[in-house]
Amino acid sequence: MARTKKTIDLDLERGIAPGVVTKTKKRLVVAAGRSHPELAGAVAEQLSIRLAPTEHRTFASGEIYTRFEVSMRGTDVFLIQSFGQDVNENLMELLIMLDALKRASAKRVTVVLPYYPYSRQDKKGRGREPISARLVTDLIATAGADRIMSVDLHASQIQGFFNGPVDHLFAKPVLLGHFQETLSPEERETLTVVSPDMGRVRVADTWSDSLNAPLAIIHKRRDPKVANQVSVHEIVGQVAGRTCLLVDDMIDTAGTIVKAAQALKDNGAEKVIVGATHAILSDPAVERLQDDSIDRVVVTDTVPIPAERRFEKLTVLSTAPLLARAIREVFDDGSVTSMFDGAA
Repeated sequence: MARTKKTIDLDLERGIAPGVVTKTKKRLVVAAGRSHPELAGAVAEQLSIRLAPTEHRTFASGEIYTRFEVSMRGTDVFLIQSFGQDVNENLMELLIMLDALKRASAKRVTVVLPYYPYSRQDKKGRGREPISARLVTDLIATAGADRIMSVDLHASQIQGFFNGPVDHLFAKPVLLGHFQETLSPEERETLTVVSPDMGRVRVADTWSDSLNAPLAIIHKRRDPKVANQVSVHEIVGQVAGRTCLLVDDMIDTAGTIVKAAQALKDNGAEKVIVGATHAILSDPAVERLQDDSIDRVVVTDTVPIPAERRFEKLTVLSTAPLLARAIREVFDDGSVTSMFDGAA
């Protein structure tokens, strides 16, 4: 008893709250839903660990069941779930897994969303519309997430929807490294970075600086009453005889990208290369991207791309090293911003 009292007294003398120091250490655990097992496995491999054993079931009625097969008490969990064609089912599975982790006494849960669902519904464009991106964030928070990590949010303001830390990662280093290695000297000499619309000008401008290439902008008009339909109007900048690199955050039905590529070729572009982060590739994207106006398509694996949606012109780059490094920085209380030269 005297030894305990002496320790408490010493703590108070040093201005430290009295307590007991234990030998407990932080334990990094990576768990994953069923949406993108290849990416989750690759991230765990980069971290030199295995995914937490998890039981997943879907009942005949469509209800989802999840149970972690090992103790999660006191763990620092990074829960990976991406969103492909079954976005609503993937979202429900994520929420159920979060609830299971909360009830299993996980100490902290970081939700890793390589592609953030409903991110295009980040504001009201017309009366009586929802802000679904905010709703998704509220659901994730209520289910028990302490932190969110995502790649290339469609709108940066989504970070403000979550009342907690949000790590906004950028896929640019992954894509940029690929282009720096694969562009021929002739392509580098005639390279022009192109923004497919006014909303991506800021991102395209950073690409222009990184590649030391001029910038061109495509002005488009979208009918707010018709989804996935775009009309390209005019191009600002010189593209004739140039190798044009179209950069965007996502490709859904590919209507925007293909019309932009056609406009570039109609204005004399020599080659058109597409670089994008999220390859959602909803029908008829695969057919459209094989149009003669596009020479190459380079994307990352933030969204699962099944074999039937892959084609000869397509190159898929892994984001596992990027996600693994960010996870390690967060777990070690390091700096995610340092990964992007202070831009994150």
